[in-house]
Amino acid sequence: MYIGCVADKLIFFECRTVSMTGSWVRRYRAAVRSEFDAAVRTRHTPRQIAASFAFGLFVTALPTLGAGLVLFVVLSRLVPTVSRLALFSSVVVLNPIVKSGVYAVSLSVGLVLLGPVSGLEADPVVAGELATRVLVGTIVVGAALSTVGYAFAHRFATRYGGEHI
Repeated sequence: MYIGCVADKLIFFECRTVSMTGSWVRRYRAAVRSEFDAAVRTRHTPRQIAASFAFGLFVTALPTLGAGLVLFVVLSRLVPTVSRLALFSSVVVLNPIVKSGVYAVSLSVGLVLLGPVSGLEADPVVAGELATRVLVGTIVVGAALSTVGYAFAHRFATRYGGEHI
């Protein structure tokens, strides 16, 4: 069992307990699709929807400990070209299960880019070096995810929304 949360048009969250047995993949895909369908029905261009989704993926991939959601709320209220639902649908895509895999890949990328960490004793310096590698790796992985996410969201918005969505 896990708690699934979905953002609606007014940025209120509905959370409910969902069983992990059976067709959880179908429910996950349906949640992502419903968020995208709602984003497409708003009055944004495909580029605005795609940019909002890509930015949301990048910020959600970063280890912000929930501060990304606060940033999303502020941006969606202050910047009229931001597609609120496309932004928040990125949170559905990078849910906690997926995000743990992102962090594992990010650490690997950080280790490749910055080299291994010397010693694994409980030392603040070693912890800082590890955190640096995770952060650098997360920035690289987040950039890759946002690039792919932009292409996917733009194609989706263009296909289903026409010129003005």
